[in-house]
Amino acid sequence: MGGAAGQKNLPRVLVTGFEPFPGAPVNPTQWLVERLRNEPPPLERMAAFRAELLPVDYRAIGPRLSEIGRTFAPDIALHFGLAHGCGGFRLERFARNAFANARPDNNGFAPPDGPICRAPALLQSRLPLRAIHDALAAQDLPVSWSDDAGGYLCNAALALSLGAACEGFAPRLSGFIHVPMVGEGCALSEADLLRGFTTILRTVLDSEAAIRPALPSSRPEASL
Repeated sequence: MGGAAGQKNLPRVLVTGFEPFPGAPVNPTQWLVERLRNEPPPLERMAAFRAELLPVDYRAIGPRLSEIGRTFAPDIALHFGLAHGCGGFRLERFARNAFANARPDNNGFAPPDGPICRAPALLQSRLPLRAIHDALAAQDLPVSWSDDAGGYLCNAALALSLGAACEGFAPRLSGFIHVPMVGEGCALSEADLLRGFTTILRTVLDSEAAIRPALPSSRPEASL
């Protein structure tokens, strides 16, 4: 299939990062989002691409994802966040659908213990994590596994994304990657972070292309 019809069936790709937060006055995922906004990846294998910064705000993150869902309707969502002590790219296998002793957000608010959204208690990443792991390792980039996305906004964003809990936001492929601080003396440089992102995106697009024939051929159009 070619032309406009082929383009329409290509995936719409979203990348998210986070603002700085208490204890992290600089967030490398903000740098990544800003870099991708200024220099987005080529669109040959995507119908559209968007990079968005998410708020470190429990009460605002759901409405923000809903807004992105209504206006962009991503097929693929690659969520990135900062984890202190992380030794490289940390691939999150699961989101826990619960707030438990949540740390205060940028506004000093902490939600009470309880479920994040109407979804199962444990939600599994829908990214091709083994392929991502092997691709990053082949690039000599540090990569590890995690079964705990933490108890902060990173886990909340992943639970909302995997649980299709926000209006219009139901990507077919969705997952979360934690990264460390970047720069001199850190596990990753800015160049490493960008190279790792490119590797992850390419790997996910390969996976999406392989399963695309089995996917529904139509989807709701995003509003303008």
